[in-house]
Amino acid sequence: MNGNKLMVDTNVLLYLMQGDSTLVSILEGKNIYVSFVTELELYSFRALSQEEKSKINFLLSQCTIIDITASIKQFTIDLRQNYPIKLPDSIIAGTSMYLDIPLFSADKGFKNIDPLDFIFYEK
Repeated sequence: MNGNKLMVDTNVLLYLMQGDSTLVSILEGKNIYVSFVTELELYSFRALSQEEKSKINFLLSQCTIIDITASIKQFTIDLRQNYPIKLPDSIIAGTSMYLDIPLFSADKGFKNIDPLDFIFYEK
């Protein structure tokens, strides 16, 4: 595992877009990875203004977006079979596990997934 890489959940990016300065210092200098699910979630909010779309565009341009692969599908299936987790969260967690990098999220639900390298962000 490389200590300079983080898989970032959607909620962390939303906090960052809202100006959370603590996150800026935590994420500075890191290689940030996001699941395609996060990309879909960010762009799927209703009535996004052009300014919000521009913020999302810029933020995602600073990240590496990971699409689904056969291996990520298998991690996702295994997680869903063993933990009470929603499908989008299982894809994000499965992607983190596949990449072998920590998942950084404010979602406490990830704490219960034993094989996941999880960093909880308490806002």
